[in-house]
Amino acid sequence: MRIESDLLGTMTIENNVLYGIQTQRAVNNFPLSDKTLSQYPAMIKSLAYVKAACVRANQQLGLINDEKADAIFASCNNLIDGLYHDQFPVGMIQGGAGTSTNMNANEVIANIALQKLGHPLGAYQFMHPNSDVNLSQSTNDVYPSAIRLSILLQQPKLIASLEGLIERFSEKSQEFKHILKLARTQLQDAVPMTLGQEFAGFASTLREEIKLLNQLSPFFYEINLGGTAVGTGINTKKGYADLAIKQLACLTELPFVKAEDLIEASSDMGAFVIYSSALKRLAIKLSKIANDLRLLSMGPRAGLSEINLPAKQPGSSIMPGKVNPVIPEAVSQVAYQVIGLDSAISMAAEAGQLQLNAMEPLIAFNIMEEMALLTNACSMFDQHCVSGISANHERCHYLLDNSLALVTALNPFIGYDAATNIAKDALSSGKNIKDLVLEKGILSESQLADIMQPEKLTEPA
Repeated sequence: MRIESDLLGTMTIENNVLYGIQTQRAVNNFPLSDKTLSQYPAMIKSLAYVKAACVRANQQLGLINDEKADAIFASCNNLIDGLYHDQFPVGMIQGGAGTSTNMNANEVIANIALQKLGHPLGAYQFMHPNSDVNLSQSTNDVYPSAIRLSILLQQPKLIASLEGLIERFSEKSQEFKHILKLARTQLQDAVPMTLGQEFAGFASTLREEIKLLNQLSPFFYEINLGGTAVGTGINTKKGYADLAIKQLACLTELPFVKAEDLIEASSDMGAFVIYSSALKRLAIKLSKIANDLRLLSMGPRAGLSEINLPAKQPGSSIMPGKVNPVIPEAVSQVAYQVIGLDSAISMAAEAGQLQLNAMEPLIAFNIMEEMALLTNACSMFDQHCVSGISANHERCHYLLDNSLALVTALNPFIGYDAATNIAKDALSSGKNIKDLVLEKGILSESQLADIMQPEKLTEPA
């Protein structure tokens, strides 16, 4: 054990841990959930990138000696490489606007550096978490900069999983392109279309979301690093902010720039609000598609049953043979959770006061949860559902032939009034449209066959 001290007194710390007294206080103070910083590697790496950029800027300005700077930089690289992530036990939801997270990073980096320099853990007279690792910094510029970077680091994984799902829908659209079926509006019979067109629509609507996310990600390139506590840059040397941001851009190969107004940027949560809103939009679209697939597959004997979803598990403890659409159901539940997280982000963003938003930890936590949930949901949807969907060709054909939808297709050829009368007769007699048209001699069999060609029913004339 070792004894560490801070403003509030002393505390006994286990001697084999790399964090210190301020981290331990946070662990004691915020037992809110089992979601700790250690479970968010992108955030830890982002903090390390920011700390590495700051120490190089301080070194260039002559504010820290080369030995300390090199030890801090090497320690940050260890974290970037995935080492020591188990040393971040602070809860993601915390009071203090992220100070506990920043100090967890400061203490871990300081203790790794102390080991590299041959000193025992906690020997802060040789490497101090605040005076050295946090030099020229505040939680209020380090933390929001790291959150922005962590989102940028996670986005490629989300987009890759979304691209995989889009590709699967596109493949199915080709597989089903010749299968005529009945389209529906307001859950009522509408007009003919192909099953391939329906699946192509799923791919297209999701493709829009990739475009939107890529358009929004540059909002996170503008950061307030160097603004320290409230954006005035107190406790920094002139030119530090520009140097630190240039170093961060170099280390991450991302085009970070200094915010035009560091005071405004220190309290503004607008980028998080709009990005979370885009994630919510993606979630809503995924749930709509999931619900469509559930409707199209419902049955299998007494529903639409136009498609078959892959059977993933027995569906009932009492009904033998029942198989439920569990994957689409799970996708919709993810969507509802993301919608709830987005609402919490909106409330937290609104709760900012004066020069800081103390609710930023909740914003960070919820956005990372949204991204992780959507990444996993897209992969699950792709691999465990969409890839295994098959079409019931005969069922699609039967439902189309026995609907009134064909009347709309005949409208340009026989006129609205005649088409209306055919529809009435079909409803009262139970006969299908084609049989009635032939029976009444309105069109010949060859004329009807020509009109009923799939490309004439599903495309502009």
